[in-house]
Amino acid sequence: MLILYYKNDGLNHLSINPRFLTTIPGFMDKKKLAVIHIVKRELSLSDNEYRNILERVSGVRSAKDLTDDQFHKLMRYFVRTRHYRVANKGITLRQKYYLRQLKERLQWDDTHFQNYIHKYFHNRDLNTYTKHDASNLIVALKSILKIHGT
Repeated sequence: MLILYYKNDGLNHLSINPRFLTTIPGFMDKKKLAVIHIVKRELSLSDNEYRNILERVSGVRSAKDLTDDQFHKLMRYFVRTRHYRVANKGITLRQKYYLRQLKERLQWDDTHFQNYIHKYFHNRDLNTYTKHDASNLIVALKSILKIHGT
């Protein structure tokens, strides 16, 4: 749906709702592009593997050509396939991203977050966490958010 706004300021401006641009190939949001490339790096995908997955799932060879719907389709693919976990029994990508969101909502910097997980979970490296460890960390951070009302 295209939403146009008309400004009556004497200059006859016409503007497009920015959300509309993400439905047009070639107008992918920079933050979403960054997420795709982070996932690519986390999964250690070669450029060829990455582009083949991109083409198979969304029909394009470059992430910048994705529409918003294609982006979500690609993310669902990563969540539902063998690529979902960084390690066989390790923390999942979904957990990693959720932990990142919780850290941001708590307004913690990396040092504070690392100190917290070292103090209470005795391990600073999230990549070595099991799925169960990550779940416990998520529960702990959510309870902190609830207490502080952040």
